[in-house]
Amino acid sequence: MYTGRRRSYGLAALRIVCAMSTHRPVIGICAALERARWSVWDLRAALLPYNYVQAIQWAGGLALMLPVDPLLVEDPSEALQLIDGLVLAGGADIDPGSYGEPAHSETVDTVPERDAFEIALTRAVIERDLPVLGICRGMQLINVARGGTLLQHLPERHGHHEHRRVVGSFDGADHDVVLSEGSLAARAAGELRHATKSHHHQGVDRLGDGLTVSGVSTLDDLPEAIELPERRFVLGVQWHPEADTASGVIGAFVAEAAARLPTP
Repeated sequence: MYTGRRRSYGLAALRIVCAMSTHRPVIGICAALERARWSVWDLRAALLPYNYVQAIQWAGGLALMLPVDPLLVEDPSEALQLIDGLVLAGGADIDPGSYGEPAHSETVDTVPERDAFEIALTRAVIERDLPVLGICRGMQLINVARGGTLLQHLPERHGHHEHRRVVGSFDGADHDVVLSEGSLAARAAGELRHATKSHHHQGVDRLGDGLTVSGVSTLDDLPEAIELPERRFVLGVQWHPEADTASGVIGAFVAEAAARLPTP
């Protein structure tokens, strides 16, 4: 079991990589498709918060951004040849049409192109049994890709806004998640009670095929970790380990990808 701070995970993963191969594991990260402003420009852009990249690099991985690509929706294999693991990052609400439901009034700023791209990649990566880590929206995406559904606005079901107290900030939304003993989530976190940084207003409703809940919030028993036991590493976490230097989740994921590299 991995223990320690994220930088310690990074060193451990780097040692594994160096021992097994001359290359770092390539970790594909799906990028958001959003309108953005920088310098004198205001354009549609492929975006990714840099702390995702840093977390992967600190853990010994080589980060590769994967922007929306319509051709990969039809055949993701070209991308799968480039990566050793896949991270599904946080971001906009998933289009409810992807799981057969009408949109709630609080479901906003959806990007169906991104949803279709990530669902196709997720299904292909799971079929190939490559490591997958879904973060926040990414956990929800795993559930949808496996045929599950989402709660579109948690306050209606749970009566509070504690999972996203301040929009655009993790301030005040810290809480613990209780992880199931022996689960992949517990092994990745290195503990059974894990402190988290939270920012979401949606969550898992009906579980997708083959998935199990391996972590629940101490606030309200909301599922906050899901996994697919029939695969070696398919894990979704509702919190943001990339924003938490104390979390070992990304380090454990990168170490899993590194352990599969061919020996020189």
